[in-house]
Amino acid sequence: MRLYTIYFSLTVAGLLAAPSTTPTPVTFSKQVAPILQKRCQQCHRPGEAAPMALLTYEQARPWAKAIKEAVLSKRMPPWFADPHYGKFKNDRSLGPDEVETIKAWVEAGAPEGDRRDLPAPVQWLEGWNIGKPDQSFELPNPYTVPASGTIEYTYYVIPSGFTEDKWVQMAEVRPGDRSVVHHVIAFIRPPGSKWLADAKPGEPFVPKRGRRSNNSNNDGGGSEGEGARNELLVGYAPGLPAAIYEPGQAKLVKAGSDFVLQMHYTAKGKEATDRTKIGLVFAKEPVRERVVTIPASNSRFAIPPGADNHEVKSSFTFREDVRLISLMPHMHLRGKDFEYVFTYPAGEKEVALKVPRYDFNWQLWYYLDGNKVIPKNTRLDCTAHFDNSANNKANPDPAVEVKWGDQSWEEMMIGWFDVAFDAKLQPEQIWRAPRGQAGRSE
Repeated sequence: MRLYTIYFSLTVAGLLAAPSTTPTPVTFSKQVAPILQKRCQQCHRPGEAAPMALLTYEQARPWAKAIKEAVLSKRMPPWFADPHYGKFKNDRSLGPDEVETIKAWVEAGAPEGDRRDLPAPVQWLEGWNIGKPDQSFELPNPYTVPASGTIEYTYYVIPSGFTEDKWVQMAEVRPGDRSVVHHVIAFIRPPGSKWLADAKPGEPFVPKRGRRSNNSNNDGGGSEGEGARNELLVGYAPGLPAAIYEPGQAKLVKAGSDFVLQMHYTAKGKEATDRTKIGLVFAKEPVRERVVTIPASNSRFAIPPGADNHEVKSSFTFREDVRLISLMPHMHLRGKDFEYVFTYPAGEKEVALKVPRYDFNWQLWYYLDGNKVIPKNTRLDCTAHFDNSANNKANPDPAVEVKWGDQSWEEMMIGWFDVAFDAKLQPEQIWRAPRGQAGRSE
């Protein structure tokens, strides 16, 4: 009996001393809100691209089941880079623990928890992601988007009024009406450029087909007879971040330059008006490295009807040492996958970015994490595949041959990338082959 009593006492004492196995309940305030701040709120807040805000419990709670479904299916946050290649500082993807946290929160009934556990709210600046711009430019008058029909690419020439060269460290496009603005590309048209010479400043202009080239689409440089080269400043599309460069890096806007806004509007069933604007933040310290955006593109392709894996390639050869900042693959509705591969002078190859599941609805820049030097005479090869079959649910018409074109039912193949290089160099030195050597090819 005494032995039994001792055994019973020790057992009870052990149970009382053992740590509790009851899991800590997951709440919005303690575990979920920090995830939303880090991964979601840049878009999910008033005035941004997402359809609903996720700043507070009251805003997030009605969407709990939809949030769970979106993160489990990896539709949200939008991020398509293969994790086996490259590291990117703007990686939006959720880690396994974050996915499990959201799943557990929803399955527990999406409790709020103690508001004292909430992290301090992020102080977002409404209206801009670059802070208050030093200068902004807006369409002089609202543009009326019709209720139906195809709207050709419309261009606006907006004089900068700069009387001296300006270095732009940050730039952002803000659509006036996101529901009808499919995308915007803001170009820098320097003095001497003949591009869109017939366009009147401040007025909408639709050039004739065959005369739309910004003379940088296919070769990253100026075309013969076009005068000074035009450069891409910043763009807008769903998911596309503002252009923000490190201190000491910037894009150059020469005195007397114009900004050219390429506007792609899409009719949405009712008439709408838009007055897009761009904001600029100028460099506050001496610029050591100039930044340019370059396309490795191929416009000479024809995707056969029904083809489910049609391959298109492009390439670019670097003629000077540069630092790679970011990459952005661009295709349209038949785009399937995209890959960037560098071949270094010694023959070594490296996959810089692989997007195995391209999604036209999300035009993403992938910003490299770290200092990536690309030595002179390195070749960049881009490989894209297109699905023009009936299995592609986004395919406008699998029965037609598809070629390069502006509209979404046509196609493009562009491997955009940003590079930084010594500010004393001219951009043409990056891509122009020395006399007597072959230039780049598509």
